[in-house]
Amino acid sequence: MQTVYYSLMRNALALVVFVFAAACVRAQTNDAVHNQSKSETSAREIAKDSHEGATIGIDPWTEGSRYKKQFPKKSPFAKGIVAIRVSFRNDNNYSLKVDLQSIRLLVQISEDSRQELMPLSAEDVADTVTLKDNGKDPTKKRSPLPIPLPTTGVPKSSRDSNWTALRDACQNAGVPTNVIAAHSTVEGLIYFDIRGELDLLDDAHLYFPNIISMGDNQPLSYFDVALGHDSSN
Repeated sequence: MQTVYYSLMRNALALVVFVFAAACVRAQTNDAVHNQSKSETSAREIAKDSHEGATIGIDPWTEGSRYKKQFPKKSPFAKGIVAIRVSFRNDNNYSLKVDLQSIRLLVQISEDSRQELMPLSAEDVADTVTLKDNGKDPTKKRSPLPIPLPTTGVPKSSRDSNWTALRDACQNAGVPTNVIAAHSTVEGLIYFDIRGELDLLDDAHLYFPNIISMGDNQPLSYFDVALGHDSSN
């Protein structure tokens, strides 16, 4: 009986040690995941501008690997298009309305030449990436940068299932709405054709000139976010 008793005690002690060790490992793993999540969250917003109860954060996708999840087959980045993840945070007690089409990427082409790039629609991105006859001349001088082509000028017959899939992927990853409800955040991708000239982003600004308070229908001051720099007051 004594031998059985000590055997049971040893087994019970071993079980307690095992459970304690497992709990420690789990706690360390949770801490690591939490810290990694915090790091990824902070890295997602590399620049922001904040005033009047609103905050706009941006994160340019300048590495091809970042496009693989949203665009597993054809990547806009491979055709010189850069996606910028934009987050709109509204801490006011009323909704805000953003004119997404008025957003401009301001780039410095040369010392005496600055250009405002319009955002591309999902159709523009799909045309640029999938169509050979998209109206662009690859031998054309690299400056200035292209203005988005009107989608009405591209024959619909040349748009196949690959075009449709990419257009849908761009829409799904884009900013889902132009209305930011009170105390909420909206985020998504905005696309610009910089022809792969990533160095232009070093001194670029993302300009938001038209955001309206839906509480009193008055405009907010413009937001100007310098890529790589915190513009918040």
